[in-house]
Amino acid sequence: MISINQKMVDHLPGAGDIQRFVLENGITLLTRYHQGSPSIVINGYVSSGSLYDPEGKLGRAHFMASSILRGTRKKTFQEIFDTLESMGASLMFGASVHSTSFGGRALCEDLPALVSLLSEGLQEPVFPTDQIERLRALLMASLAIRAQDTGSMASMAFDRHIFKDHPYGLPEDGFVETIQAITRDDLVEAHARYFGPRNMVLAVTGGVDGEQVRKIMEDSLGGWINDNQQAERFLDAPPAPQQEIREHIAIPGKSQTDLVMGNSGLKRASDDYFAASLANNILGQFGMMGRIGYSVREQAGLAYYASSSMNASMCAGSWEVNAGVNPSNVEKAIVLIKEEIARFISDGVTDEELEESQANFIGRLPLSMESNQGVAGALINIERFQLGLNYFRTYPGAIAAITKDQVRQVAEKYLNPAKMVIISAGVAS
Repeated sequence: MISINQKMVDHLPGAGDIQRFVLENGITLLTRYHQGSPSIVINGYVSSGSLYDPEGKLGRAHFMASSILRGTRKKTFQEIFDTLESMGASLMFGASVHSTSFGGRALCEDLPALVSLLSEGLQEPVFPTDQIERLRALLMASLAIRAQDTGSMASMAFDRHIFKDHPYGLPEDGFVETIQAITRDDLVEAHARYFGPRNMVLAVTGGVDGEQVRKIMEDSLGGWINDNQQAERFLDAPPAPQQEIREHIAIPGKSQTDLVMGNSGLKRASDDYFAASLANNILGQFGMMGRIGYSVREQAGLAYYASSSMNASMCAGSWEVNAGVNPSNVEKAIVLIKEEIARFISDGVTDEELEESQANFIGRLPLSMESNQGVAGALINIERFQLGLNYFRTYPGAIAAITKDQVRQVAEKYLNPAKMVIISAGVAS
């Protein structure tokens, strides 16, 4: 039986110290005051991700996010850089499937200046042509590197099969031909259609109290209105593959083959999430990468690395094993991984394995909340997945309540060695 330190639980973010505001224009703001902290962290997102990219222009959201701070109506790229550098601050944008996210940090006294820069980026980017073309060259170089990376290519093919005909199955940074097709006008249009205060979320943590943060946000972003902002798009989960799928991607000149194999998984809001997280930890994460790592790497010596991951997003997910192997050992590794998963499903886990994983999950939670960055990310996830303000205070009890039967049943529900997508990438097989 796992014991829970109530004093530790009481220090986690919760309804008693998280403030949630909704500004008049629809922006949701969450704050947590860290008394004595000299710095502040901002995280947030708007509903503008790759799922809104038009056919033939995949990567537009990623391109646009990378362009935001290349120039605004008030400041050039160099002036933005100089302003951040003079404060010792940072500010970045990036895109995923569902959203464009942003994050920044600064000293507490510089929060108004950082929010002012954020506001300019969100509301007034100008997408300078010269900067856009420089960025395009960088994006193209990144895609060329990706094409030679065995792990990236295997993962991309795995997603394509697991999430067939679905936005989750497409690379958010696009392809060479789609990045070439994106124009400055495409970026301007996308910003006008998808950037706006509706469904926008901000999380701020550090040494500025919630009311002060709310006033600063109201002053900089409270007047932002976009009557043309498009409605948020919601996705259904794609059907899971009903038979084994095998694909090898030949990349000449490689000495290692990267292997990705697995099944469709669960969405983040699933009731199975805690049990599946513990199952994944035991299967391929804990210690020397769990049972998978011990069997395939330590005992059989077939892999340079071997682990599992459970990826749960808004509407769907995947449960997969990743391994780096000598090309001559690919088939042996596949067989052994399947056998280990089948044994996991049939035999379940031991009391010791479950208790060690539960203790690991509960023990590392407060460590993840020691920094302002960790707390800000936690607040974003609370809002994104509608987990409730007391999620982290109820988390230890929920983890401790998971049983061995629940762990075995969730593995049986989502893992099927006979219907796996199996992708390898490396030298020609």
